[in-house]
Amino acid sequence: MSDFFAFPTVNSYEEDVFRLTAAGIVTVAALLLALIAAAVLLRPKKERTVRTATKQLVFSGVAMALAIVASEIKFARLPFGGSVTLFSMLFIVLIGYWYGAKAGLLTGFAYGLLQFILDPVFYSPWQLLVDYPLAFGSLGLSGFFSKKRHGLLFGYLAGVFGRYFFVFLSGVIFFASYAPTQTPLGIVIYSLGYNGSYILPEAMVTVAILAIPAVKKAFERVKRLAAE
Repeated sequence: MSDFFAFPTVNSYEEDVFRLTAAGIVTVAALLLALIAAAVLLRPKKERTVRTATKQLVFSGVAMALAIVASEIKFARLPFGGSVTLFSMLFIVLIGYWYGAKAGLLTGFAYGLLQFILDPVFYSPWQLLVDYPLAFGSLGLSGFFSKKRHGLLFGYLAGVFGRYFFVFLSGVIFFASYAPTQTPLGIVIYSLGYNGSYILPEAMVTVAILAIPAVKKAFERVKRLAAE
């Protein structure tokens, strides 16, 4: 890997990893901004005005900022990555719920890169891709349910299970050595259990809250404000 983008180092477990250089961080940040801009520009022309574009940028930016803050409020932190946070996934799911699948997926990818920049250490480019842009980008699957009845609830479930799939895949491919039993079934069960232990508790609490009628109505009002 080019020393311009990242340099080899070791983590606290004395494993060989890569850390972004300053140029690498700038490159990722530029890609992040390009994805956010694309999320606005890909909106249908009849819906894209200066006012609507500005509102989308503001609402999406606020949601991403709240997601970052919420992701730092950790109720449990696992030793090899992952933590139970304060509804951080919900804020990214909301972007797809407000603006549709294209905006949701692109801003989800951007949020994944933002999470990576906060701790720019990775094992390989493929691991980086799966654990960050693809996993967090999947939260934007909520956009496919933006116009459905109970769209936020079903969209949240789709986004969370999309993220769960990619972190599970990462566990099987890149972190199999951590599994106590080095058999294909043992590795699969380990990855399902490890990643489920921090994603599913947060998801279950969030779903329970979204099922409350007053909460549902509040989010519907916010959607009208975001999309009008």
